[in-house]
Amino acid sequence: MTHQKHFHSINFILWLSFLIFAAFIILLIWVFQSALLRVFLGAQMVDDLSSVGEQAYDRICRQMSIPNGEDGINKCIIEMQNDNIFVTIYLLDEAGSVLYPTETVDPGDYGFVAGKPESSVFRAAVSSLEAAEERGENVYKGITLVLNSECYVYLARLDASSYPVDMNTTSDVYLYIDYSTQLTNRVMGNMRMQLIMIAIVVIFLALVISALLSIKLTKPIQRITRAAKRMAAGDFTVNFKGEYSYAEMDALAETLDFAKEEIGKADELQKEVLANVTHDLKTPLTMIKAYASMIQEISGDNPEKRAKHTQVIIDESDRLTALVNDILNLSKIQSGMDTLKLTSINLSEFVHTVLERFEYLTETQGFTLVREIDDDLYTEADMEKLEQVVYNLVGNAVNYTGEDKKIVVGLHREEGYLRFTVTDTGKGIPPEEIESIWDRYHRSTETHKRPIKGTGLGLSIVKTILLKHGFRFGVQSELGKGSAFFVLFPEK
Repeated sequence: MTHQKHFHSINFILWLSFLIFAAFIILLIWVFQSALLRVFLGAQMVDDLSSVGEQAYDRICRQMSIPNGEDGINKCIIEMQNDNIFVTIYLLDEAGSVLYPTETVDPGDYGFVAGKPESSVFRAAVSSLEAAEERGENVYKGITLVLNSECYVYLARLDASSYPVDMNTTSDVYLYIDYSTQLTNRVMGNMRMQLIMIAIVVIFLALVISALLSIKLTKPIQRITRAAKRMAAGDFTVNFKGEYSYAEMDALAETLDFAKEEIGKADELQKEVLANVTHDLKTPLTMIKAYASMIQEISGDNPEKRAKHTQVIIDESDRLTALVNDILNLSKIQSGMDTLKLTSINLSEFVHTVLERFEYLTETQGFTLVREIDDDLYTEADMEKLEQVVYNLVGNAVNYTGEDKKIVVGLHREEGYLRFTVTDTGKGIPPEEIESIWDRYHRSTETHKRPIKGTGLGLSIVKTILLKHGFRFGVQSELGKGSAFFVLFPEK
């Protein structure tokens, strides 16, 4: 596993990438040298040889028109060879024997010693010339042939019988020029050696540069990784920001800092939730135990006291059950386990039905529930979860409304939506708490009465359900005048 991580590290990938790139460049140079450059040099040699051949043809033919011009032919050949050190010029008979330059030429006069061309090369050149003539090609002043990669030949047939110079042969006379590739091969060999040296240097530089660059690139990543490990261990004081040389790392650092802050908030909320849940569970359990002990020790034989004490136990058990149910419902909704069952709902009748559950407050505690609900307004939602939303919003208003105990519930059509509102006359919500009232176990700094059972999870459940439906919601509040919670339902 460690080896696999090493092969996927930035250091290894950069090193391998630079090495492959360097090898690719060297391969391109090698292809250029071995193929393209050789083709270019070959074409250049063909052009040079054709030019020299045509010049030699013209000059030798002029010398052959001079009676007793044998020495002029020798001189012409030697001069042209001295001017073009890469070519060798001969006049050959049909058998390939050298006619000119003659053996009587003094090397001291011209700096040249005549040799003899290879018979096989000459025969191949003659065959190519004859084939070109049969094809009807214009070979009046000869033809330049590339017999193989190291053999370049110019060949022209001369009509010796029409000139006064004695060629000492009755066969055809050929002007034969071959081009030496020794220098070209030597240059190519030197270039190959230089390429090998360049390849070694390039690969070495690629390794060094990739190592330095990978260190520079991975240093901030390693720094951020160490900070992330500290954050994962619970240290939210780490700072990801730093002086980075490229924008992507700055963006990553800013993102991680934002994530750190959000995770820190979530951690604090988790601790707060745990503390509140512990407190909310502890209180009814303590009450249940205390009153059970009282029944056992004091009121067991007194029906009136026993009934009073058992009612407290029942009420606290109901409160405990409601708290556990709210926690379970909230967890199920937020985890996605609790799927929505959407149905078409007459929202007007539905709100009236939920409000009937609060009628006992008007009869026993003097609350006033004002209904401003238009008839026959339909929407599509999960009926069971929508009941939780309406019930929790009205229950929240009951807990926080003012001394007049007035609550207004409204439902109206508004710009393609159905606007549902629950308004109380309480002290309002401070501006700094507007965003946090939807959090679990949020408690307003204002005191309030709680005539019905509550768990502190009501608004958090409302938020979770409405977000799952995709409905817009919010609250409008003014200190001293109360708050108005609203939900915008899509009309169906």
